[in-house]
Amino acid sequence: MEQDLVITYASEATMRLDAFLAQELSDHSRSKIQSLIKSGDITVNGSRVKPKYALEQHDQVEVSIPAPASREILPEDLPIEVLYEDQDVIVLNKAPGMVVHPATGSPDGTVVNALLHHCQGELAAAGGEERPGVVHRLDKDTSGCLIVAKQNEAHLELVRQFADRETKKYYLCVTERPLLKERDSVFTNIGRHPVHRQKMAVLEPGAGKPAITDYYTLHTADDGTSLVLCVLHTGRTHQIRVHMKHSGAALLGDPIYANVSRQTNKPGRLMLHAWRLGVTHPRSGEWLQNEAPFPAEYEPWLAALDDGVLDSIRDGSFLEQ
Repeated sequence: MEQDLVITYASEATMRLDAFLAQELSDHSRSKIQSLIKSGDITVNGSRVKPKYALEQHDQVEVSIPAPASREILPEDLPIEVLYEDQDVIVLNKAPGMVVHPATGSPDGTVVNALLHHCQGELAAAGGEERPGVVHRLDKDTSGCLIVAKQNEAHLELVRQFADRETKKYYLCVTERPLLKERDSVFTNIGRHPVHRQKMAVLEPGAGKPAITDYYTLHTADDGTSLVLCVLHTGRTHQIRVHMKHSGAALLGDPIYANVSRQTNKPGRLMLHAWRLGVTHPRSGEWLQNEAPFPAEYEPWLAALDDGVLDSIRDGSFLEQ
């Protein structure tokens, strides 16, 4: 797919166009960016310029990146943890650091590559050539439950369930400090950040797409870091990361929305885990609930929970309090 962006240069200091875009378009090399500027795929205020063009405040940078040529996605024998599998679907505990499907900057080593090997090529074609079987995604650095369809009928039905908000998605995260409220329901619009294109942001009504997250603080440690349960009602890009920052605290280990170098507690990963995922099985119609085991990095916060808290979340009584 062709990528079209309009980026407003906000700084009062001038900066070379190619240097600025090397920061904003981290998936592309500076030489690639210079080539796109020379070819006219990148313009400033509607005009062709040179890579060394000095950007001034309020300049509008128009970026049109042609779609890459399609490439064959090959099976790879990679370690994966299967939580559930049958003829229609497979549910994984995705490891942090693993991309879900091939894309620019991650051509292989993805969940899809691993599943093409594990399932011997039996993934739903309805997901597309580059995303076979993919129903939903987790960020690269997020771990936990990920469901993938093996049959086209299953793919279509699961995509519908996610779109119609019929699934149940519970995440556990750790924030760098206590949130402004111990529990809350956050309802905002989320869309691409107007300046930093690798980020998402809370936008004014009328822009972006609606995003709803219910959150509950389960434990706050002596250092202020907090274990938080998030219940997602929508599935926007970076939704929990944006909503937690909006609610007063970024996540531990978040390289995009936090200043990790200033965080005193350094778990060595983004502290976001897709703990529980519930869907209606696309063939049987029965409720299919899976849990991804807690990563070892969560143990200090989990160990401090009162007995029965996790069970009360499972049976729904905790959310009714």
